[in-house]
Amino acid sequence: MATKKTEKFERIEDKDERKKALSVALEKIEKDFGKGIIMRMGDAPKINIESISTGAMNLDIALGIGGIPKGRIVEIYGPESSGKTTLTLHIIAEAQKTGGVAAFIDAEHALDPEYARKLGVDVDNLLISQPDTGEQALAIVEALVRSSGIDLVIVDSVAALVPRAEIEGNMGDSHMGLHARLMSQALRKLAGIISKSNTTVVFINQLRSNISTNPYAGGGPAETTTGGRALKFYASVRIDIRRAEQLKQGDNEPYGAKTKVKVVKNKMAPPFKTCEFDIIFGEGISKLGIIVDMAADKNIIKKSGAWYSCGDIKLGQGKEKAKVYLEEHPAFLEEVKEKIYASYGIDYEKKDVPKEVETETLEDEEIEDAEELLLDDLIIE
Repeated sequence: MATKKTEKFERIEDKDERKKALSVALEKIEKDFGKGIIMRMGDAPKINIESISTGAMNLDIALGIGGIPKGRIVEIYGPESSGKTTLTLHIIAEAQKTGGVAAFIDAEHALDPEYARKLGVDVDNLLISQPDTGEQALAIVEALVRSSGIDLVIVDSVAALVPRAEIEGNMGDSHMGLHARLMSQALRKLAGIISKSNTTVVFINQLRSNISTNPYAGGGPAETTTGGRALKFYASVRIDIRRAEQLKQGDNEPYGAKTKVKVVKNKMAPPFKTCEFDIIFGEGISKLGIIVDMAADKNIIKKSGAWYSCGDIKLGQGKEKAKVYLEEHPAFLEEVKEKIYASYGIDYEKKDVPKEVETETLEDEEIEDAEELLLDDLIIE
């Protein structure tokens, strides 16, 4: 039996010969694996990172590209009831607003369609799956991504992706490392096709106490996410979200929670940026509250005691009154947004003011003109 002869390796010293040899190698690589598999960075087209807004202006700015990146893996993690699902539902709503198709892999079997609808999600056109096992969930994710017909996939949550062997086994059986191995295998397969299909896959994750940490030896964090280390490695963006404090009015029942967010990993822009926003129970992220806070921080809106004002305009006493004023004056709201973005060096395309507001303004001007004409007539007479 004839053995395949291996080519003898010889080092080339001449500079021109080295260039020729590299050209031959590049041609062979493109012939074997397809055109575009390898290229010089200078020859590649300019990379324009597309993004999906999170629905929170300050978080979009903290992420550096206007939201979470398309064609990447994103991890959102935090303690229980910290706002992880609320944030992802806002991301779905923003993706749908721009004509995107979204899917929700509900491994926890806990999605509330009515709450999703209140947050602006088009529930009727949202694809939803409630898989029985972790393998099934990840196979569905792979099939959706490979179709190239979907823009966003949410997996809620990594902790609920239970391996089939664990479900079919007996209570008390040991399954050491099974969950981590499942995630590692799945992410190795998904990483490449996610990039090629330009689909964003968001994994919601939970926190666990890191029992291996020795507090006296100063060893590692006290908390860790589930599913092993693979997701930490493959995720282009990791967002840590936590509830800071309850929102109350006097002695009344809490109506929301102040939430702190930290971008702990970001391959698109500088990481470790932080921001805060209010999550109102039953309503989601307070977008107007974010604008009021950001405008006040940048001195676009002046805060004197409890009063908010902008030039001669009085927005009201207290943050809630300021939010109501912005909601009732969309033209002014767009001006404030433009100034906030400009303070960060970001161009902002103002939205058209609703027609009813424009009509009201025109009617007021017409009334003033009519009154002036009447006065002129009286003077002439």
